[in-house]
Amino acid sequence: MSCIGQFFSALRQEGIRSECSRHGLGPLSMSRKNVVALFLICNCLFPLHGDEEKQPSFDLGPDSKRQDGIPRGKVTRHEWRSTILDGTLRQWYLYVPAQYDGTKPAALMVFQDGHAYVSEEGDLRVPIVFDNLIHQGAMPVTIGIFLNPGLFTDKIEGRQGWKAPEGVKRNRSVEYDSLNADYVTFLEKEILHEVSKDHNLSEDPSMRAICGMSSGGICAFTAAWQRPDLFRKVVSHIGSFTNIRGGHVYPALIRKGEKKPLRVFLQDGSNDLDNAHGNWWLGNLQMEKALLFRKYDFKTVWGKGGHSGKHGGAIFPETMRWLWRDWKGSGK
Repeated sequence: MSCIGQFFSALRQEGIRSECSRHGLGPLSMSRKNVVALFLICNCLFPLHGDEEKQPSFDLGPDSKRQDGIPRGKVTRHEWRSTILDGTLRQWYLYVPAQYDGTKPAALMVFQDGHAYVSEEGDLRVPIVFDNLIHQGAMPVTIGIFLNPGLFTDKIEGRQGWKAPEGVKRNRSVEYDSLNADYVTFLEKEILHEVSKDHNLSEDPSMRAICGMSSGGICAFTAAWQRPDLFRKVVSHIGSFTNIRGGHVYPALIRKGEKKPLRVFLQDGSNDLDNAHGNWWLGNLQMEKALLFRKYDFKTVWGKGGHSGKHGGAIFPETMRWLWRDWKGSGK
C-alpha cells in the first residue's frame, strides 16, 4: 500500500487522534489535528529525507575485478579518420583476449563511447570482465572494439573522453542518435575491415554483439536494426529512446515492422533523464512492451538509478552470461 493509502487507512481505523499519537504529537485541538494531517500527507508525498530521493549504490562483483591466475587480454589504442563520417577523427581501442590464436574465428563485440567501457577504473571495466568470463567459458573468445565518437579536428591530444577539447566540435549525436545506416556502414566498411586484416573475426552475426550507453545505446540498437546480417546481439545501458533525432519511434517500428532476429538487453533506472527530448525511463519501458508484444528474445533490468553507467556496470558480467548463454551450442 502507498504511503498515502496507509495514512488514510489509519485515519479510518483509528481516527486522527491515534494517528497523531503514533507520531508522538499527543492530544491536539481539532484545528491543529487538521494541520498535522496535512503535514503528514505532504511528508508522504514530498519526504524531506526519503529513500526515493537517494541514488542507489551499485557494487561491483568478483567478475568485475582482477583475479589471480586469470590470463589477461591485450588492449591497444588507435586513431581513425573516417571518410564515411565526414572526415571525423576518433580514438578507438582494440581488446584481444589471451586465448585468441587466430586459428578459429573470434566472436566480436563493439562498444560506443569506448573510453567509458575500456577503462579498468570505470563503471564497466569490460577488459576485466571479458578476461574472467572467457576464462570461465561463460562467453566465447571475443575481440572487443571500443570506439569513441568522431571529432572535427586535425589531432587529438591525450585521451579522448566524454568532453571534446575546447573549440572542437563533436559528431556524437549525428553518429549515435540518427536512425539511418551511416554509422553501421562506417563500422562495416572501415573499422571491421581494418581489424579483419590482422584478426580472424567470425562472420556469423549471432556471434557479433554491439553495446552502448545513453545515445550509444540507441546507436547499438540502430546498428543491429539496420543490419541484422552484421549484428544480432544488442546491449543498451540507459538508452536514449527519445526524440533527440527521432528515436522515440522505435517502439512503433518494432510493433508494426518485420520481426528481426535480434537478442536485446535493456537496462535503465526510474531516475533517468526527463527533458525536452523525452523521458528516458518511459522510452525504455515502451521498448520493453514493444519487444514483448512481438515476442523478441530480450531481457530488461530496471532499477532506481539515474543517467550513469553504474548500474549497468554492476550487472555487466551477468548481462554477458545472458547474452552469450548459448554460444557453445552455436558450433562456432
